[in-house]
This record gives sequence, structure tokens and C-alpha cells, in this order.
Amino acid sequence: MRAIDRYGDPAKWSRQKNAIFTVLSFINTTKYPPSLLFLLMTLGPAIAALAWFEVLNRGAIGRFFITFGRVPLFFYLLQWPTAHGISVLLHWTFGKPVAWLFMSPIGIFENPPKGNGFDWRVVYMSWIVGVARLYPVCKWFAGVKARRRDWWLSYL
Repeated sequence: MRAIDRYGDPAKWSRQKNAIFTVLSFINTTKYPPSLLFLLMTLGPAIAALAWFEVLNRGAIGRFFITFGRVPLFFYLLQWPTAHGISVLLHWTFGKPVAWLFMSPIGIFENPPKGNGFDWRVVYMSWIVGVARLYPVCKWFAGVKARRRDWWLSYL
């Protein structure tokens, strides 16, 4: 659909100065509002990954992901304060501005403070550390849900 460029995304792709930039133009689809091609490019690989994880569910990697799948809302609620805590700790450790992390998000992104943010490697490592820190808690709560049948546990 993207190759014929007639339907699915309002932004057209075009040939660029080299192959890499042409590929980037090709995959640059409209996220807001989500275009059909954006949804196909994001949901398609997600569904393929789901099938792949089903094959892996017998190994350690599969058990790791199944743990989070058993407690999705619990993980979702905990990941926000975990991510915020990691961000505050990193900003404080590296001498970057911290006070703005406790302000109202309304308007803060229009004029962010100078010197905030980190390199993508730090962001990805922080994400991995955050998921690893939440794994034991999620594993414990999955065990609680397996042992008890309280009605409210089904929501977490």
C-alpha cells in the first residue's frame, strides 16, 4: 500500500538523496491521527512478535514475558513511578536540573529547561533497569494472584 502511495497515509513518500533517506521517507507515516499505514507498520510487527513469543514461552525468555502478561495493570501502574524515580535519580546524579521533573506537565514541554535529557543509550539502559527492577515485584504479585481468588485481584 505504501509503495503505490495512493491510500492509507496523507503524507506522500519521495526519493531522497540516497537509499537510506529514501527508506526513511518511505516508513515516515502519520502517527497523529494514526493513519492506516502507521497502524499496519506498528501492529503488524507486534502481532508477529506475539506469535514468536508464543513459540518461546517454554524457555526463560518466555517465562520472563509471561510474568508481565499475568499482571498487566499492576506493571502499568508501577512503571510510571519507577520511570520517574529513575529519571530524577539520573538527573540528580549528573547535575542536571531536577525541579522541573516535579512541576505540572502543562506547558513544561513548550519551554523545557536547558541541559535536561540524556543520550539514547542512557535512556535504553534506564528502561532495561526499570523493567528488571519491576520483574521481582510482578513475579511476586503473579504468585499472589495464582494463590488467591479475591475478586479485586482480577483487575490487577
